[in-house]
Amino acid sequence: MSCCNDSQKVHEQVRDRYGEIARQSGKGGGGCCDVAEATCSTGLGYTAQELATLPAGADLGLGSGHPVAAAALKPGETVLDLGSGAGIDCLLAARQVGPGGRVIGVDMTPDMVEAARANVRKAGAENVTIHEGQIERLPIEDASVDVVISNCVVNLSPDKPAVWREVYRVLRPGGRVVISDVVATKPLPAAVRDRPELLCGCVSGAASFEELERWLAETGFVEVRLEPAERQARPVTQWLEGDTSGAEVLSTMIHARKAR
Repeated sequence: MSCCNDSQKVHEQVRDRYGEIARQSGKGGGGCCDVAEATCSTGLGYTAQELATLPAGADLGLGSGHPVAAAALKPGETVLDLGSGAGIDCLLAARQVGPGGRVIGVDMTPDMVEAARANVRKAGAENVTIHEGQIERLPIEDASVDVVISNCVVNLSPDKPAVWREVYRVLRPGGRVVISDVVATKPLPAAVRDRPELLCGCVSGAASFEELERWLAETGFVEVRLEPAERQARPVTQWLEGDTSGAEVLSTMIHARKAR
């Protein structure tokens, strides 16, 4: 059985890889970005000014976009970050929602949780809490969150429909989703899906646009909008020589709302 068909094996693989990244104390690499972390983050839309406000090690150079910037957060909102890593987006969101708001990070990797909590303490961000947990079973109360963000994490889940159901459950009526992830233009060939190293590289777990739209609709989301970054498109031939599927993997900002 391949890793992509075995939920426990996928979780272990992801936890091991990202735990290793966390233990490297901010060296980054091995995720969605294959260049130096500062170059990666600014290339995804983070500004040098934003990065300068963060404790060392909060930015691991992992991601596919800048969901905090796209979310247009408001003071007083409650924000949930799926797969919060070392805390970069939690800390940036905390500044935007202010002392009257709240930011909750959830990550299943103990080393990442430890790193994020340390960075929250260093930043003095009293409105941020970090929880250990899986995004398919969020340790969050029903209808308690205004905005759900995430940065290149949902693709790592072995049960993406469950993730979207959980996101819907924790959102308040009218709450919104602003998630950056990788999405495929067509279903990926099995020879790509079943390569373990491409899962943690944010490739082989990419759902297709068609699958993603169907899951969001079936879950009940409205005002769905998918915004692919065409300039970041990566053809499957990059990993599978001679591929004839024509599939590409694109960084995409996913917008949706829970009906009021």
